[in-house]
Amino acid sequence: MVGEMALSELPADLSEHARVMQRVHEAVLTGSRPPVRPRGVVERSWSRMLDLGLDVSGSPRAMVPLPDLELRRRRSGLEPVIGELRQLLSRAAETSPFLVVVTDADGVILWRDGASRVRAYADALGFAEGARWTEATVGTNAVGTALVEAAPVQLLAAEHFESAQHPWYCCAAPVHSPVTGELAGVVDISGPALTLHPAIGALVETSVRLAESGLWRVHEQRLERLRRTAEPVLGGVGEPLLVVDDDGWVAVRSGIAAGPRVAVPREGLPLAVAGLGLCTPERLGEGWLLRPRRERGPMQAELDLSGDPVVRVHGGDGSWSAGLTRRQAQVLALIARAGPAGVDAAVLGRGLFGDDGHAVTARAEVSRLRRVVGDLVAPAPYRLADGVSLTVTGEA
Repeated sequence: MVGEMALSELPADLSEHARVMQRVHEAVLTGSRPPVRPRGVVERSWSRMLDLGLDVSGSPRAMVPLPDLELRRRRSGLEPVIGELRQLLSRAAETSPFLVVVTDADGVILWRDGASRVRAYADALGFAEGARWTEATVGTNAVGTALVEAAPVQLLAAEHFESAQHPWYCCAAPVHSPVTGELAGVVDISGPALTLHPAIGALVETSVRLAESGLWRVHEQRLERLRRTAEPVLGGVGEPLLVVDDDGWVAVRSGIAAGPRVAVPREGLPLAVAGLGLCTPERLGEGWLLRPRRERGPMQAELDLSGDPVVRVHGGDGSWSAGLTRRQAQVLALIARAGPAGVDAAVLGRGLFGDDGHAVTARAEVSRLRRVVGDLVAPAPYRLADGVSLTVTGEA
């Protein structure tokens, strides 16, 4: 069996690997026994393509109109760092036979740079700005497969599903926002198959690190602006409070030993913050002022599963409720049953899915839950916050 290939690894003989993969590709698509099994990432992707009924000869590319493309560029969150990223990659692309592509989290190509001869070939493939380069639209490819696998992917020649992409290599890796933890997009380098070099993988990985560190730098600058905005407002205030940005990151803390982040504030929605109790977020510049309601005390929460899941919270001088998805309700119930000791992501993943290997997914589920219920759920380990009790009603 052909082993897994990291971005920094290459087969010893590119030509031989390409020839073998061509025979494997033909065998798999005709239902014959392949001479060797494809790498696991390739085998999984081909299986998805066959299930989707995709044609190896390709199909018309789905293109995003220019106004929508500009909107996607702004919403991707990558605009603040794209200049630095393109500067790093474009210099290499101008003198090398490869193409540099940055997509959003939906696989839509936002920016593209590279040598003119490679751009012309990419245009013929529909590998252009505005194209949606997901597995469902163009078959197995590094961008789309990296999105599905949530991991770096390198593909060579006939490891691609579409025949037109066989003369091509591609190396891609996801970029995540260090602020929200969410997928922001993908960086990809592609070029003629037999020109693939070990340095390409390292360049992709360096680009991802550069983008993520740049996004964190922009985040720190935003927090500093928020601190300056808060200074004249908070002068002389003696009560416990927090000032946080729109993602819940703490810029100022006073009279409370808070962590670096709380749940995301919502206009008009009471927010449960450990150590403060129920707060009503007040808009302050680019962020929010969080301070307790007049009375503080324990909070009682009820998870009602008799219909569509609802969590109801009572504490201090107010109460609030919020609808949950079935998955969010399941996560909250598992965390509550864990008791004061809490539960880590691995154990929570087993409780949700029945087996190991879902820790990353479990962390994402908790993140989504905390956007709704705030700091009712405390992190590391996941548990109900101090002073919070929860009962579950309406279980089948």
